[in-house]
Amino acid sequence: MVGRERAVGAPGGGEPGTVNGESGAGDGQVAAGDEPGAAGDEQVVAGDERVAAGDEPGAAGDEQVDAGDERVAAVRRVSAAARRWRTVQLVACAASLAVALTAGAVVLGAVRNGSGATVAAAPGAVSPQLLAGGDLDTSISALQAHLRVQPKDFGGWATLGLAYVEQARTKGDPSRYPQAQQALDRSLKLRPGNESALAGRAALAAARHDFTGALTYADTVLKENPYSERALSSRIDALVELGRYTEASKAADLADSRRPGVPVFTRYAYVRELRGDVKTAHRVLEQALGTATSRGDIAYVAAALGQLAWNQGQYAEALTYYARALAADDTYLPALEGRARAQAARGDDAAAIKGMEQVVERYPLPQPLVELGELYEARGHPGDARKAHDQYALVDAWIALAHSYGVDADLDTALAAADHGDRGAALKAARDEWGRRHTVHTADALAWALHVNGHDAEALPYARRATATGYRNASFLYHRGVIERATGHGKEARASLKAALGLNAGFSPLGARAARKALEDDK
Repeated sequence: MVGRERAVGAPGGGEPGTVNGESGAGDGQVAAGDEPGAAGDEQVVAGDERVAAGDEPGAAGDEQVDAGDERVAAVRRVSAAARRWRTVQLVACAASLAVALTAGAVVLGAVRNGSGATVAAAPGAVSPQLLAGGDLDTSISALQAHLRVQPKDFGGWATLGLAYVEQARTKGDPSRYPQAQQALDRSLKLRPGNESALAGRAALAAARHDFTGALTYADTVLKENPYSERALSSRIDALVELGRYTEASKAADLADSRRPGVPVFTRYAYVRELRGDVKTAHRVLEQALGTATSRGDIAYVAAALGQLAWNQGQYAEALTYYARALAADDTYLPALEGRARAQAARGDDAAAIKGMEQVVERYPLPQPLVELGELYEARGHPGDARKAHDQYALVDAWIALAHSYGVDADLDTALAAADHGDRGAALKAARDEWGRRHTVHTADALAWALHVNGHDAEALPYARRATATGYRNASFLYHRGVIERATGHGKEARASLKAALGLNAGFSPLGARAARKALEDDK
């Protein structure tokens, strides 16, 4: 298991109160107005009635069943080139993937614009505060109904676009990205250059891993409104994901001075974590949790604290934070996944496997699929090898579907394929991703892909670069140690492997076991 990349685009919201003790200004508002409408709105808002508010993905209904059958067939066609479906469990998981991608998974989270500021819109517009209550599916339904009656509400279209981005990003439903694009384009057609839609385009670009585009859109908004919380946040995200950490740190400081609150605090903390300042990251996240009011914000920040604790090998503390996140939102995927990961690290394999099975049954995304596969491999019961193989097969299917919806999934490909798939494809994807952005995560992915393809001398500089910022990640240290060992740097290898296990002895059920074996063999 390799180091995971933080998902961009934290939920908005939270009360003011800077990290550095400064006060922030409020968002400027775009003047309302009524623009001529155009046909074609129905294609963006139609079709979502098939998921009623509160329904779980996979609920009964003829339209859902038809959509699910179509997507199952698509998933099977994608996977046929590499592997054959071989078990009933895999078919069931494929059906879950189909429903999640086609029917639109219910998301319980928060999408807010600023600290509760209303998006400017045409008269009679729906306030985006509808999206702050925690039930995103219900909020989207309300927006769709409103836009059928008020199709000229450019602010409503922008808010709908942002909601689709959040739904796609949080639950891994890439089919929502084209709908988000259409909604945001509709908003800009009604009111060219409006801030909310441009900020939405920044969020959409980041979610699709077009971080250069996200930075361009964020900068465009900030030229008109330097206090736009969403644009300030998107700018930090883009700079981080492009590997421009010094600029990201300055952007986080600026955002904290202008618009303090949960969205900025969480990003500020992550930038500090990437530089090895875990103490500050923890303090800032605790401050963010203390100011969070919506269920979505509480779940997001508590889960981030859980991940930070897990990274440092503090499993009991991590479980406490994950419990708090799930108390706010018992469907929140990162908390469910993180809880299972922490349970595995503590040796509670049964609970970990059961929890991760529940995650992938509902939302089969690449990272939990790989994690579940590795848990099966580590357990080693009869049939577990085939179960693990089935999880890895579904990763390929998800990546292919993501590509079809305009998502750059090269990092996902590199991370999964290096250990559990086509090693040549892993190296190509890692090289392509490195060509676009130089982050610690892409450096680590490229180093490991080079290693599994036998290019250890070329891999070593990238492995060292992945750990050069001070970011405390046991997987990175493990990869570096293995590559150092392969290149004859025995002393450095032992130091790196010991550091990985000392930091987080449960960082991976397979990697930790391999690290311990390497140290034992070299005694």
